[in-house]
Amino acid sequence: MIEELRIRDLGVIADATLPLAPGLTVLTGETGAGKTMVVTALGLLLGARSEPALVRSGARAAEVEGLLRVEGAGGASGRAAAVALEAGAEPEDGALLLVRSVPADGRARAWVGGRGVPVSVLGAVTGEQVTVHGQSDQLRLRSAAHQRSLLDGYAGPNHGRLLGAYRESHAALRAAEQQLAQVVADARERAQEAETLRLRLAEHDRVAPEAGEEDALREEWARLAHAEELRAAATTAVQAVAGDDDGSTPGAQGLLAEARAALDAVRHHDPGAAGLAERVAELTYLASDLGTDLADYASGVDAEPGRLAEVEVRRNDLAPLLRAHGDLATAVAWAREARRRLDDLDDEGLPQRLREQVDALRDARDARAAELHASRRAAAERLAAAVTEELALLALARARLVVEVAPAEPGPDGADEVAFLLAGHSGAEPRPLARAASGGELSRVMLALEVVTAAGDGPGTFVFDEVDAGVGGEAAVEIGRRLAALAAGGRQVVVVTHLPQVAAFADTHLVVRKDDDGRAATVSRVQVVADDERVREVARMLAGMSSSSTALAHAAELLGTAAELRASPRAWTA
Repeated sequence: MIEELRIRDLGVIADATLPLAPGLTVLTGETGAGKTMVVTALGLLLGARSEPALVRSGARAAEVEGLLRVEGAGGASGRAAAVALEAGAEPEDGALLLVRSVPADGRARAWVGGRGVPVSVLGAVTGEQVTVHGQSDQLRLRSAAHQRSLLDGYAGPNHGRLLGAYRESHAALRAAEQQLAQVVADARERAQEAETLRLRLAEHDRVAPEAGEEDALREEWARLAHAEELRAAATTAVQAVAGDDDGSTPGAQGLLAEARAALDAVRHHDPGAAGLAERVAELTYLASDLGTDLADYASGVDAEPGRLAEVEVRRNDLAPLLRAHGDLATAVAWAREARRRLDDLDDEGLPQRLREQVDALRDARDARAAELHASRRAAAERLAAAVTEELALLALARARLVVEVAPAEPGPDGADEVAFLLAGHSGAEPRPLARAASGGELSRVMLALEVVTAAGDGPGTFVFDEVDAGVGGEAAVEIGRRLAALAAGGRQVVVVTHLPQVAAFADTHLVVRKDDDGRAATVSRVQVVADDERVREVARMLAGMSSSSTALAHAAELLGTAAELRASPRAWTA
């Protein structure tokens, strides 16, 4: 929950610090004093969009700070701490300092635990800890999609698993249906693609390339095309190494033999001469081998007549494939993939198999839809009974909420149409909320839903912006009681209200007051009121006068009555 909220230069509020504690906190004040700016400030900490127009006139930037308690490893607090740690921010003494700055000119910035973060991280940290309800939520409550979402959230974790399984099944079915539709629609294009692949594969198979073949052919062509030059060079090398056949011109072999004989004749006189003789002997052996290899090479050049023509024909056959693919290894890989694609294109049973797959997926989806429908029906009965009981405690004793779950066309969230209906009094036919409930009744329905769904691992902080709009009299008293009940058990409820009956139930009463001397810009401040100051504020709310003895007496009586009602067990009945 939020322990403290500080607002600077936001709207008409120059600098205000709001101590927020567990229990019910109410914000009151005259119209235009800036009560809504407090809700706006909380919204900014939740990651809501900001506008430069929010900055107080003459200020460079508006800033909101909030101290969020995140103690505990589990639940919403634990998840908030985990998100903060992932963003590089670490709680200090079990709390996170959240900051949102909105400049008059420039981009808004956000910090969590002193670490700059994207604004979206603020929402991720606070999203499960704090929930804000304004009058716009009454419009959302009329939405069928929102009503279904409320029912699904209330139904519990096992229902959540059923909903997740249905969504996966529905997505798989949609994907298979799209694939089948694509296969049927593309039948002509598939036939044309198959014919093109067959022609290209026929040419590929005629040539039958082998990976790397082009390099070997290029080397062989170069050797065959220059055979005469190679033969002449080899013959000259043979003569240089082995000498002429008639012995008229000695080659390297003959000269080395003479050198060896000369050294062998004197080797016994000097070890150095003997060593040189051995080295010359080694060269003699090498020269002899080299001469033989050169002679073999010279005789083998262009040993196959017509081979050059064969190589040139083969290279010409491979040229189109090389132009198309770059190298023959790529051409061979293409042919392998092309044959697989052709098998798919020629597979006449593919559409039928896809139809069978779609039918099986549809059956699975429908089975999960039936399970989801049954779960929603059971949850709808529980939710309707619990909210109806709450409405009785909100001065709608004869009102009855009905949650209808009717079959509908399957969609991403199930095959159900969920509708919240309200019967305003005994004998009345339940009608959709949009037509059956007034603004005040809709406020009470929304509050009843929040009280019913608040149990368990829900938000620790609830913020209501004039949830009591259009309500008065006994109904206002009952709304105050239920807000106090919602704040029980360590939860935190912050309410912006204009009703003294609601304000009377507060644990903490904050008043937003504006100072306007007619010369400078209007500035609002926030004060905690208690005892006599609180009586005067409630008197102002009751009669518009804070000094009238009658109004003061009435205010004191109202505060006393609220205290008695809070002490009554009925006030906490859920």
